[in-house]
Amino acid sequence: MQTIDVAVIGAGPAGMTAGIYLGRARLNVIVFEKAMAGGQTAISDWIENFPGFSEGISGMELSTRMREQAVKAGAMFAEEEVSQLKNEKAGFLLKTGEGKEYRALSVILATGAMPKRMGIVGEEKFTGKGVSYCATCDAPLFKEKTVAVIGGGDTAVQEALFLSKYCKKVYLVHRRDRLRAAKILAERFNSCKNIEPVWSSVVTEIKGDRKVTGVIVEHKGDAASRRQLDCDGVFIFAGITPASEIAKGLVDIDDKGHIIADDNMKTSCEGIFACGDVRKKLLLQIVTACGEAATASVSAQHYVEKLKGTEY
Repeated sequence: MQTIDVAVIGAGPAGMTAGIYLGRARLNVIVFEKAMAGGQTAISDWIENFPGFSEGISGMELSTRMREQAVKAGAMFAEEEVSQLKNEKAGFLLKTGEGKEYRALSVILATGAMPKRMGIVGEEKFTGKGVSYCATCDAPLFKEKTVAVIGGGDTAVQEALFLSKYCKKVYLVHRRDRLRAAKILAERFNSCKNIEPVWSSVVTEIKGDRKVTGVIVEHKGDAASRRQLDCDGVFIFAGITPASEIAKGLVDIDDKGHIIADDNMKTSCEGIFACGDVRKKLLLQIVTACGEAATASVSAQHYVEKLKGTEY
């Protein structure tokens, strides 16, 4: 069984940043990721709000650069899914889906969160090709274009308002006849001239060729009302699902599945730290994930060095 100083679970921007910081601290660190490094960032077509890239950068290139930087700093990567995490006297026991076992003195949970999929026909096919789950990330890509937003809660309305600053027209498709968003948001929504609500309706299909060209909507329960709204993009806001399953029973988790961690990224379990979108916080962005990962890494470093008796 391999013993390491810190196991980082998840190789999105938070996990890779942790790899950079821990590698530079000359700790023995492995970053575990069941799929490609980068997570949601890797499938983002273009990112324009990450500092240092004034012209923007593709999600795949940013992810590749982060991974290369972490490896150069000394971090190791394992393309393995951590299927089990146990707290034991000698440290934390990790078991992977490939049947391997690792023991770590500390763990950083950077498992991220997945946008809730709606299962609409064409949704998976056009993800990253017009289908998005983040207006803050992708709105500038649709300047002077038409988009459809699906949802009616606070997030959907906030993002529709944000999109309205860039887009020529924004459809908001909601299955009910009124918003469930906060009244102040509803007021702003109603006064926005380039947002058109499509009430009591659902999107049944996302159309396109290489990119999105429109959505099929129908009045709820009335197939005869089916029609196409021409648009260049579709933004889906059905909520997110934090990837916190691996931590259940080990750390405190809120009722929505987010891991609770303090300002130093410490969880309720000594030796486990959390950062990125899996953590309960205000803003889910690459830049906040990286900042939290830096803090989590220093906290984990101090924890491990104290255990080893090498703390400065």
